[in-house]
Order: sequence, then structure tokens, then C-alpha cells
Amino acid sequence: MTNTALIVVDIQNDYFSGGKWELNATDAAVDNAARVIGAARERGDLVIHIRHETLAPNAPFFVPGSDGAQLHEKVRNVGDELVIVKHFMNPYRETELLEVLEHNEIERVTVVGNMSHMCIDAVTRASDDFGFEATVIHDACTTHDLEFNDVKVPAHLVHAAFMAALKFGYAEVLSTDEYVA
Repeated sequence: MTNTALIVVDIQNDYFSGGKWELNATDAAVDNAARVIGAARERGDLVIHIRHETLAPNAPFFVPGSDGAQLHEKVRNVGDELVIVKHFMNPYRETELLEVLEHNEIERVTVVGNMSHMCIDAVTRASDDFGFEATVIHDACTTHDLEFNDVKVPAHLVHAAFMAALKFGYAEVLSTDEYVA
């Protein structure tokens, strides 16, 4: 095993067509994430899957036990790859993620998944805070349109803004092609 872990964040059925919270360009992002996972497995990197379950009553999506809360078929864990269930945006919060990384002597993390402006941002910044060298694969992540003060922000601009911020101070930001090369 290498000293790098791939953290696959919230690539779950509810984010796809027919799900409860469809994101922008999820099919392209999941295909890229699958390529990244394949490359990480070939390299011998530790692959950790994060799956969100919403515990709030009348949860809008990621309802425990639902098909929507399950990992998407293109990126499911194989063999002994760990799946960590989280209930907060930051997958370090109240989970064993940090302990697993430290136990495996991980120094670097690579991040793919959903949503760019929420859990991808949270895990990347927290990884940096915990002393891990972080890389985000930007085209293996996605999000949705946002609105603030009556300003509608298209998903591709939300994504670009968050990738720019992460690149500025928290992580190396690469494309899938750059990562697998």
C-alpha cells in the first residue's frame, strides 16, 4: 500500500437522474471518478468510500435504508474497501476517517465526489488542517445551481469558484487525465 488515500465522497444514487437531489453533469463526473478509483486501485492507494445518511426527520434525500442513499453502481466499493457512513458535511466529524488514515500512515489524500461546495470543500480543508497533502480531481466532482440574495449562480460557476478557492490555499487541483497519467 502507498501512503496515499483516495476519499470517494457521497457518490450516491440520489444525486443522479431519478434521484431526490440531481446534480449537474453527474454522469460525466461519476465516469471520471470511476477512472480515478481504477487508477488508485492499480497504484495500491487506500480507497475509502464516504456515504452520507441524513438523520433529520423527513429528510429530503439520503434517507437511511433507501436506494437513494446507496453508492452509485459505477463507484461501489470492492473487496475490503471501507465505507464510512457520515451524518455531517465534514466526513471527519464523528467518524473513524482520521483514525483510519493515521493507522495506515497516510500522508496524502486525493478527493473525488459530491458536492463541490459542501462535502468536497469540507473534506479538503479538513484534510489540510490535519496535515495531509490534498489533491482534488475537479472533473470527478460536481454540484448544483445555487441562489443567494436573488442571484442565481449556475452549477459550473459554483464548482469553478470552489475549485479556485481550494487550489488557492488548500489543495492541488487536477483533471482526471492529469491524475491518471
